[in-house]
Amino acid sequence: MLKIIIILVLIVINWTIITTSAQAEFCRQINGQQICITKIKRSAKNYWEYRAAVKIDKETRPIEIYDCRQLHRITQEGKIIPFKPDGVGKLICRVLNK
Repeated sequence: MLKIIIILVLIVINWTIITTSAQAEFCRQINGQQICITKIKRSAKNYWEYRAAVKIDKETRPIEIYDCRQLHRITQEGKIIPFKPDGVGKLICRVLNK
C-alpha cells in the first residue's frame, strides 16, 4: 500500500513539473529589447482585438487591450496609447493576424 502511494505521489510531482515547463513564452528581440508575450487571448466579439500581458526586458506589464484595427492599446485605466513603429502592438498584430 505504501509503494502505491509513493508511486502516485511521484507521478503527480512529475506531471506538474512537465506541465509547468510546457508553458512557454513567445519572445522576440526588437530594437535591442527582449519582448515576450506571456499571456494572450483574442476577443470573440471584436476579432481584431487581443488582450495580452507582455514582458519587456523582464518588466511585466498588466493585461492590456491591443486593437489591431485602430493601431492602439488600451490600458486598464482606459488610457489609449498609439502603437510605436516597432513595438509590442505591431508584433502582436503582425504575428497573430497571419
